[in-house]
Amino acid sequence: MKTLAYGFPKLGEKREFKSLLENFWKGAMTEEDLTKGIENLELWRAGLYSKYVDLYPSGEMSLYDFMLDMAVTVGNIPSRFGQYSGLSTYFEMARGKSALEMTKYFNTNYHYLVPELEGKEFQILENLPLRWYTFLKGKGFDPIPRLIAPFTFLKLSKAYMRVEGPLPMYEMDKLSKREDYEKYLPSLIRVYRELFESLKLAGAHTVILEDPALVFELDGWEWDIVEETYRSLQGILDVYLITYYDSVSDYKRYVSLPVRALGFDLVSNSENLQNLMKEGFPKDKALIAGVVNGRQVWRTNLKDKLKLLEDLSKLSQELVISNSCPLFHLPVTIEPEDALPEGLKERLSFAKEKLRELKVLKEAFLGEEQALKEVEDIDALLSQAFGRSEEVQRRLASLTDKDFQRDLPYKERVKIQRQILNLPLFPTTTIGSFPQTQEVRSMRTAYRNGKISEEEYKKFIREQIQHVIKIQEEIGLDVLVHGEFERTDMVEFFAEKLEGIATTKHGWVLSYGSRVYRPPIIYGDVARPKPMTLEEITYAQSLTEKPVKGMLTGPVTILTWSYYREDVPKKEIAYQIALALLDEVKDLEEAGIKVIQIDEPAFREGAPIKRKHWEEYFDWAIKAFRLCSRAKPETQIHTHMCYSEFNEIVPYIYQMDFDVISIEASRSKGEIIKAFEEFKEWDRQIGIGVYDIHSPAIPSEEEIRTILERAMRVLDKELLWVNPDCGLKTRRWEEVIPALKNMVKVAKDLREELVKA
Repeated sequence: MKTLAYGFPKLGEKREFKSLLENFWKGAMTEEDLTKGIENLELWRAGLYSKYVDLYPSGEMSLYDFMLDMAVTVGNIPSRFGQYSGLSTYFEMARGKSALEMTKYFNTNYHYLVPELEGKEFQILENLPLRWYTFLKGKGFDPIPRLIAPFTFLKLSKAYMRVEGPLPMYEMDKLSKREDYEKYLPSLIRVYRELFESLKLAGAHTVILEDPALVFELDGWEWDIVEETYRSLQGILDVYLITYYDSVSDYKRYVSLPVRALGFDLVSNSENLQNLMKEGFPKDKALIAGVVNGRQVWRTNLKDKLKLLEDLSKLSQELVISNSCPLFHLPVTIEPEDALPEGLKERLSFAKEKLRELKVLKEAFLGEEQALKEVEDIDALLSQAFGRSEEVQRRLASLTDKDFQRDLPYKERVKIQRQILNLPLFPTTTIGSFPQTQEVRSMRTAYRNGKISEEEYKKFIREQIQHVIKIQEEIGLDVLVHGEFERTDMVEFFAEKLEGIATTKHGWVLSYGSRVYRPPIIYGDVARPKPMTLEEITYAQSLTEKPVKGMLTGPVTILTWSYYREDVPKKEIAYQIALALLDEVKDLEEAGIKVIQIDEPAFREGAPIKRKHWEEYFDWAIKAFRLCSRAKPETQIHTHMCYSEFNEIVPYIYQMDFDVISIEASRSKGEIIKAFEEFKEWDRQIGIGVYDIHSPAIPSEEEIRTILERAMRVLDKELLWVNPDCGLKTRRWEEVIPALKNMVKVAKDLREELVKA
């Protein structure tokens, strides 16, 4: 028996990766210094891997995103970026003015950059897999080179597709037909074979191919493509094929692939295990059993896993114990956490602890006494009840169908709201947050460390709110926000104020690039002991005659972007959070707040990968939103979504029964608008995100206008709002102010033109 781990966080125990990247971007570090720092992080990761497990990869240490790295490796550089010139082009593709589209990686909160295929031949541009393999080999380590598999690379890419019509028009879309793949596959396979040959010459015998797209519901012709791919890659290196996040879509075709080892996620679903037990497993392959959860922070019940391994060992003589999916969804280590609720820390296991769990599992399986004792101790701990609230349970049990419905339908609500708010055509607003400057972060840290009093901190926050209200009025925005200066993160802020949820000090996880967040831990029944946002929102509203939005994070997003309990259904947790948020909505209404935004950016992300499970998920996800947004008819309820594949779920989004939605449209060049051409029933107001806040580039009036004009070809002008595509927290004031001025100018120009017409 061997152990294999992959996907260990590259962030570093003190967020060294983030510091390196951001110092380089600021010009405070040379490329040589950046490279040296990244190499030191890779050595640290390899040291941890080699301490705990037998097998581990090289090639995971990306400077921004692993899909971008694969695109660079195979020479897939869109023509608009010109000739590739190293890091300048790399970061231009990642975060420049014309950056690649960014979206969620499967059903996770990691964002990847979507490769764009233009029909060009692939070629090795930068052999990153070889570079990292030889680097670690040269330092005395023995890793296995790791690459994203060709099929997953193509499946997650977009290509220019001809749009049917009298004129030749092209839009970016995912590959959807066999001929789309056949156009690119031969060239891509040739490059992968060249990569394999280079690794073999460097001493590699095995390669890890991550092919998670095999868990999608694939058509038969797609499996033909997959089989052709693996047949074409035979004969150079032994392939360890890894899938994760769900069950493989065709078990029989999967286990027949010509590879040395096959990986299964045995945590996220039961289907993989059922198929293994029912259909058996090939005798000539190693079975990589993903039994340690790579997405949740709870300690593994090793006793349960040992029994599972005993069953699996009867199927394969070569059993490899592994994590269920990449470990980069977890913080690095639980070790420095010293302020968690009593009894919680010993129930937790972060990435470093997951490596140790793999080691203990192997030792226990082999009968080592100390490991077997630890298995029993953990089982005894995890069998104890934890975090239950009778009051929350009583409130849940009393819910009826009426609790999920607003008092009036939208068509009647909107008339009342328009009379009260009296907003112009193309009303302008922002998504919620404004720049969190170094001063803001320093004051928050000083308050948390006890260096300034609560009174001093609140005075500072009020000054920031005054400042941002004044700026918004000067720019001419129609619906204002308070800026969210008191908030670290849109989920963490609420988690700190809710019972049954814990937050960490050092539990950072990468979301994209250098952007990190600390996912809270839902460990018990959730309740709201007192108002969470009332003080700041009502103060902001007292400073202006214009409406100020109440800003809340929705129940599905709080659930999805947290580590959640595994002892109760997700639906029940979502309803608990929704009831807590409903209490907040009622308090905001009573205080005179007329517009309340309940953000749900994780609404799509939380959906199961396989559509056969969608109805069950969307049923409770929609109800959770409707439960927390059961406001008075005169209260305008907004929601916000960004950076996910929303086109295919517009009918579900519509059922949420909000009044206004804001949605990303800039990086995807307004692609979301296509969805409304097909969904004819759409009558809700919608804010099309007109510029990309993840880029420091300031959008021109022409760029903003282009997106709005495209929207007007599909949607009634009376429905359109104008806003950025996400919050402005990570931007600088010198970028934000001119960008918003351009946005407001375009909205005003369009109003005047339509009045004249």
